[in-house]
Amino acid sequence: MNIGVFDSGSGGLTIMRALDEAFPDRSLIYLGDHANAPYGNRSPDEIYALTLRNLERLFGEDCALVVIACNTAVARGLRRLQREWLPFSYPNHRVLGVIVPVVEDVTGMQWNADQLPVARLGHAPDLNVAVFATHHTAESGVFAGEIHKRSPHIEVWQQACARLVPLIEEDAPELVLKECVEGYVSLLKSRMSGKEPDVCILGCTHYPLIEPLFREILPQGTRILSQPSVTARSLVAYLDRHREFPASGICSRTFLTTGKPALASRIASRFYGRAVTFISAENIRSEEWSAAGA
Repeated sequence: MNIGVFDSGSGGLTIMRALDEAFPDRSLIYLGDHANAPYGNRSPDEIYALTLRNLERLFGEDCALVVIACNTAVARGLRRLQREWLPFSYPNHRVLGVIVPVVEDVTGMQWNADQLPVARLGHAPDLNVAVFATHHTAESGVFAGEIHKRSPHIEVWQQACARLVPLIEEDAPELVLKECVEGYVSLLKSRMSGKEPDVCILGCTHYPLIEPLFREILPQGTRILSQPSVTARSLVAYLDRHREFPASGICSRTFLTTGKPALASRIASRFYGRAVTFISAENIRSEEWSAAGA
């Protein structure tokens, strides 16, 4: 059995890299839907349909477990596909995301999605949580919603950062990136009525590349949660609990793209930390999205 990692483009390679280090005895297959990126310019229904098509591609590669390493895809469709599609179309497969592991870290609580929100625990601290994310993820309110299900008393402040992903992918100069991060941090703090963030969630898999800039600009006491390491720890714990997904002992790494392999390979090292070679996957044509959602 392989573990699949799906993203709309290259950002999910930061998750893939963390899983690579966490699972030396498992085979991992990465699929980037570069042909249809960025998902941020698409409607929620289109994002959902493209996500299903890519999951089926990974299921066909013997991935019984897939991690969606795209916050936009998770925010716009993970809960829906877990309830409405997966149990009926692929009941023996599991699809996980990169948002809940971070939420569980913040709140210290695991969650059954069908439970009602819990009352505040007597020992639970008051926290101010800052979330920096893409437009779709921030607009969905998924981080605030999931946090408040577990810990309604935690205050969550979200900031959409529309310019960061394009700048990161363009390999913009550090000074330009720093000015951009400073602007978004300033915008968020202007709404916090003088409060300081206790925890900062970097809610996009591109943002680990500029985590040092957030560290430099945020207050020293703010704890920064970056998704790769948190997701890897969470998946290790998940597989310890779910022995139906045993390790094969075979360690292979495969990188698939729906776009141009040479282009995907050229930019991959910035996200993965070393050179990788993408190979072509069956291209998912964007005009087919409506059929995929049928």
